[in-house]
Amino acid sequence: MSVGPKKMEFSRGELFDFHGVAMVEQFTKNWEKVQDFQARPDDILIATYPKAGTTWVSLILDLLHFGQTAPERQTSIPIHLRVPFLESTLLSKDGGLNVGTDVAENLTTSPRLIKTHCPVQFVPKSFWEQNCKIVYMARNAKDSMVSFFHFERMTMTQPDPGDWNSYFHRFMEGKIVVFGSWYDHVNNWWKKTQTYSELHYMFYEDMIEDTGREIDKLCSFLGLTPSAKEKKQIMYGVQFDNMKKNDMTNYSTVITMDLNISPFMRKGKVGDWKNHFTVAQNEEFVEDYKKKMKDHTLQFRTEI
Repeated sequence: MSVGPKKMEFSRGELFDFHGVAMVEQFTKNWEKVQDFQARPDDILIATYPKAGTTWVSLILDLLHFGQTAPERQTSIPIHLRVPFLESTLLSKDGGLNVGTDVAENLTTSPRLIKTHCPVQFVPKSFWEQNCKIVYMARNAKDSMVSFFHFERMTMTQPDPGDWNSYFHRFMEGKIVVFGSWYDHVNNWWKKTQTYSELHYMFYEDMIEDTGREIDKLCSFLGLTPSAKEKKQIMYGVQFDNMKKNDMTNYSTVITMDLNISPFMRKGKVGDWKNHFTVAQNEEFVEDYKKKMKDHTLQFRTEI
């Protein structure tokens, strides 16, 4: 039975300023519990700006830790329940409400894998106090913008993105897109690597270029040594096309997303911005980017 008509019952979320960052109620109504969340020393936090490969990293970590010891998880538990979204509340098709903090607290796995889109200043202090390992994945701004645009088209709890041209300018301004400025997000997390040693900063483009190499780096950071057979199984499981058709990773179980508008997992490529940016928009973007990206130690690739 199609769930399309049900999706129309959801009212689009409205953006508001939340401690200097644009947010919607879906991510703030449980804020006190988010900030009071008690991390454990072996928790692993996966942090990203939206649409930067969060689900990809989540699945990789889940397979690395539990692919051999609890393989049934892969076919019976959706990824958003295996790796809960800390600050979110999500409706599922069965009508249940998945509150991120509750799902995280009830995880029986060790380590607990938890994801967030929070700017670095919003991360609950217990993660720092417990010296938890944190994996941050960053994606170039142009492809992030395109992916986020299509995501907001199909996500009923977030504002309608409007037409591409207006969204293009709003994204660059960074004030009226959920989770705020891409520039602030990636830059401030990058700065954190200078003072917090348990933070592994990854790039989406590097992952696309050589997934195996980046998984090796991730394993080194986490102190894991998967066998060649295990790594081969992981590499197969995390291929984009396999994840896209896997109901446990493609978010088809979440009722607030209208997959008839756009799939949650759309293309998974580097350079799709070229199919959206006009020549004039690209010139405008590049000039603006130069002004905002002043830390030249943080380098992104927009094609590979």
